Order: sequence, then C-alpha cells, then structure tokens
Amino acid sequence: MTTASESYQATHEDGAPVAELRVSAYDNVASLLIASIILSFIAFLLLFIIWLTGRLVWTQKPISVELLEYAGRGDHAEGFERDMEEPGMEEMEELNEPQIEATLEAVTDVVTNQAAAFDAIAMSAAVSSSGSGMGDSRPPGPLGEGVTDVLPPWERWEIRFSTSGLKVYARQLDHFKIELAAFGGSPSVDYAYNLVKPKPDNRSGKPEDEKRIYMSWQQGGGPMAQFDRQLVSQAGIKITRRMIVQFYPKATEQMLQDAEFQAAAKKQGTTPQQLDPRTLLKTIFGVRSAGSGYEFHVIDIYLRPAPAS
Repeated sequence: MTTASESYQATHEDGAPVAELRVSAYDNVASLLIASIILSFIAFLLLFIIWLTGRLVWTQKPISVELLEYAGRGDHAEGFERDMEEPGMEEMEELNEPQIEATLEAVTDVVTNQAAAFDAIAMSAAVSSSGSGMGDSRPPGPLGEGVTDVLPPWERWEIRFSTSGLKVYARQLDHFKIELAAFGGSPSVDYAYNLVKPKPDNRSGKPEDEKRIYMSWQQGGGPMAQFDRQLVSQAGIKITRRMIVQFYPKATEQMLQDAEFQAAAKKQGTTPQQLDPRTLLKTIFGVRSAGSGYEFHVIDIYLRPAPAS
C-alpha cells in the first residue's frame, strides 16, 4: 500500500496564495548576538558590584562626645583648699628646682596646656609650713573649673607615630594641624607650622595666650624627636638648649577623645554617650593612613573601676 504526500497551501477566498512569515538565518544570528551582549553586560555589572563592595569600607560615623573640661590650678600655688584671693609675698612657697633630664622614647606624652605648665616642667613646689594661705587644691593643668575625678589627657594619653621618613612625618603633623614649638631661653614661644614646606612657616606668641594641650617626647635621642628638632630648625627657629613640643588644636583633641571613647565603650559593652570617663586609665594611640590622609586609632586601652563618689 502506498501513500502519496500532499501539501496544502493557504489561499484567500479568491484563490490567491497567502504569504508565509518565516524566521531567517540572519534573524537567528542577530537575536543570539543581542542576547549574548545583554548577558555579558549583566555579568560585568555583577562583577563590578562585587569588586566595589570589596573596596569600599562602610563605617558609621561616630557621634562626638562633648570635649571634657578638666580642673587645673594654672600658676596658683599648690595647696589643700581654695584661696579666694591670691597669696601675698609672705605666703609664697619656697621653690626647689630639680634636675631635669629628658628621657626620650618614640612615644609622646601629654604634659599640660598653659603657660603655668611651662613652669611646671622646670620646677616643682615643696609644701611650706609657713604662711597662712591654703593654696589651690586643684590638680596641675590649665587654670579652670571642670572635672577633678577623671585622669586628664596629659596623664593617660600616649601617641605613637610610625613613618618612613621626614616628609611623611611632616605630612602627618600637617594633616592633624599640629604645630611644633620651641620654648625656654626667651619670654616667647616660637612656633613652626606648614611643615611640609622646604622652609616651614614660623611665628611667635606669649605663653599665657596658649590654651592647647601640648606633648613632649619622652626620649630625645629617638628618630621622631630628632625629626621634630630638624623641622623646627628648618623654620629658622633656634633650638639650642630649648624644649621642643607639639601643640594639638581642640579639633584634634576632640578626635582623640572620640576614638578613645569608642574603644572604651566597645570594651565595656556600652555606648560612648553612656561611658563613665572616670574608668579611663591609659590609652595608647597610633597613626595610620586613611583615604588621602591619616587618622588616629587606638592600639590599646586600659580601664579601671570608677572611683567612689
């Protein structure tokens, strides 16, 4: 039995054949190319997002805690109470001038931040049994009222700089707007700033006008202390038999306190706003690169139980 294949073709009512639409080979190739391009773009976009998220560091900007104000007696005589009036000449204490030997290390130590503090470096007062004045019971530091049961920065902060050379170190100081200064041997303080310049800028000021905290190297023979002396000398300031220190502006002091409070709060499992600053004992800071500049970070922090009220 044989069969014959028959083909049918659609026709109009008038008998005319109907044109058929067919996908050509060109259409197939074009569709494949367009689909490949779209898939390649999506794959590239996903890879770019993965790369971007690996490069960016998402951090929440810490909320600054109000900068603490610390009580200090300034140039008032050390004592046990609070005299309402300045002591007379008959009540002045005898001053003993100790031998001062700078022990220098590559760690900076906060000392104090007023003209009175300059004197505190050079001499110390012995309590005298003569006279009727009670002196000033506030701790050493800038003259003012403030907290007395919190260790001040010049007793608890250390900052460690790490650098590959003088130029990098100068950029670090300029980034934090830290000024170098030389004092002693003259009634004024000589400052050096814009330290990245071949010849840094310089100016002079009165010690009593200075309100910032300053830091001094604990070891003068170290490379960082020598960098300070070299930068001050390049600014045209005499450094022979003078003390070189770093002055920190309020904004940088705030930056250090914020980093300290963040680290302490994390260690205690609380927030910086709820942290009791009386528990702060010692904080060691480091300097590291951050974006196009630098930032302070906490290397280590030591806490203590809050003193009894």
